[in-house]
Amino acid sequence: MQVVRNGDVLYVGHTGTSGAGTSILDVADPANPKLVTQWDAPAKTHTHKVQVADGLLLVNHELFPYKSTPTGEHSAGLAVYELSDPLRPRQIGFWSSGGRGVHRIVYTGGRYAHVSAIPEGFRDRIWVVIDLSDPTNPVEATRWWVPGQHVDEEPVVMQSDHAHHRVAAHHALVADNVAYLGYDDSNLIVLDVSDITKPRKIGECVWGGGATHTCLPLPGKNLLVVTDEQQTDGPGAPERLIHLVDIENPAEPRYLRPLPAPDAAYDTLPRRFGPHNLHENQAGAFSSERLVFASYFSAGVRVYDLADRDDPREIAHWVPEGTVPDQTIQINDLFVDSDKLIWATERHESGVYVLEAEGNLAQLMNEESS
Repeated sequence: MQVVRNGDVLYVGHTGTSGAGTSILDVADPANPKLVTQWDAPAKTHTHKVQVADGLLLVNHELFPYKSTPTGEHSAGLAVYELSDPLRPRQIGFWSSGGRGVHRIVYTGGRYAHVSAIPEGFRDRIWVVIDLSDPTNPVEATRWWVPGQHVDEEPVVMQSDHAHHRVAAHHALVADNVAYLGYDDSNLIVLDVSDITKPRKIGECVWGGGATHTCLPLPGKNLLVVTDEQQTDGPGAPERLIHLVDIENPAEPRYLRPLPAPDAAYDTLPRRFGPHNLHENQAGAFSSERLVFASYFSAGVRVYDLADRDDPREIAHWVPEGTVPDQTIQINDLFVDSDKLIWATERHESGVYVLEAEGNLAQLMNEESS
């Protein structure tokens, strides 16, 4: 599932169906990754997300399968590991969320991490800030949710074209003290986090696509790049796209247009066809406000050029040869490191790929990093 490179080490989270929890690979030679450490997920739990910064590895603990009934046998929260030996993390802390657990984590270093979670008493995922000033004893700093998500509140009804509207936080990326939070069928919610312990809603944008996942701010361009995650197997699943949103005024985000979709032939395949995640321009990794890297399930890795915001173009793609039983690959996540290598995970049997850019893409990446 999620993949992050830090130095010569690659950290990989796994979905619950595998039983594996977290894998740590030595990638000093990127062409020859070597598995060094791997541990299983706790029973009835998956730990499919990883974040690394400031000498810490953060790993989620969430009920699995998603729709199963909690029985108290699963682990729910956020595990904290120290990385004095980056290849052999040592757990030093745990924040217990209760309920169904933590889904997604964002941690860029410093005192605070934030997560999406379903704590006890909530119908679906909310946004929670975790204080890591003492990583051996992480504590909740604050939480934010759409009124109506708590079981004691009247269920929320928001604008939607969907028969079964879901209101659920996925994760937020922050720029200039503003958090851009994907909120499933509610699409984009914008929070003022100048004091991250007192988040305040300042804006929203609804365009009708469902399952909004990643909201990547490009502040130099006043743009937000947003994925609506495909969650339905094909062929003929509901269309999910990547979108551009104008954030010149973050309190009044303005929908612009979708990015070009891959060839419609992918829509005839089994399993998922549509976007999932974006490379998030993490500190210490490759970063660009022009080039956008996306995982697109059966359509592999897609790269877009936003040099002209009015005419965004796909300029490169890569789709591995199918190795799973139905011959439909499912590229799930990706990370572009400071060496401009692209690491991509496949959500079924194929594992981790490492890609090197060629031709025009390589030239543009060199220009962006110079």
